[in-house]
Amino acid sequence: MDGIDVTPTDTAAGARPLILVSPRLEHCQPCLKMPEALAPEETAATVFLDAILAAGGLPLVMPLTEDDEVLASMVAMADGIALPGGQDVDPALWGDAEPYDPALLCPERDAFEVRLIKMALTAHKPLFATCRGAQVLNVALGGTLCMDVPSFEPIDGMALWRHRPILSDPAHPVEVRAGSLLERALGGFTSIQANSSHHCCVDRLGEGVELVARATDGVPEAIEVPSERFCLGVQWHPEYTWRTMPTDFNLWKAFVAAAAGR
Repeated sequence: MDGIDVTPTDTAAGARPLILVSPRLEHCQPCLKMPEALAPEETAATVFLDAILAAGGLPLVMPLTEDDEVLASMVAMADGIALPGGQDVDPALWGDAEPYDPALLCPERDAFEVRLIKMALTAHKPLFATCRGAQVLNVALGGTLCMDVPSFEPIDGMALWRHRPILSDPAHPVEVRAGSLLERALGGFTSIQANSSHHCCVDRLGEGVELVARATDGVPEAIEVPSERFCLGVQWHPEYTWRTMPTDFNLWKAFVAAAAGR
């Protein structure tokens, strides 16, 4: 694995912090092999679960539920909570009335994850969010999103990097704010590389949210909530590159360590 040691510090089942993973919601279309409509599937990417396992955590995919008592029980049992990528966040959540393609949205996830984030922060549980997860974190705290990164105005003298889709390799450099949680989680680096697969990004910051990284073209790449011990959202997908990029594996290890109380 290119010299990266992915052996967890402690593999004893009882020592692993429990990491709840918010699920994707996938709708399976009828086909020749299965002509009848199947029930929607609540899933998680194998690379996402593998990253948590390799970092020493015990991942558990959550069920989507509208029952706040059930959700509160799950949050109470969690040592940490992880929010993966997926569909776009509905602009209606911050009052944008412009028409938006409903095929790109998942209202069930929006409703679930906004409630999950608020409960997790109230309980001060470590939270790590990637791509859509970072976006919904910002929205849950009252922020907004840019829904079309290709129209983003880059900083003077720069053209936009290609922000979609490059998952298995570095796509562009990212500049990290010194002294941030992100810098510490990365292992002390303030200049890194990241993959990229998104056409939305953070715009106006939510309450208590700070922007702590940008791509060198100016596109926002990471946010955090400094009032919490560990609440971090990155725009890229470290679940795809943790095996080959030490800084991305450091993110997972830092999150799991926070969940373990270290």
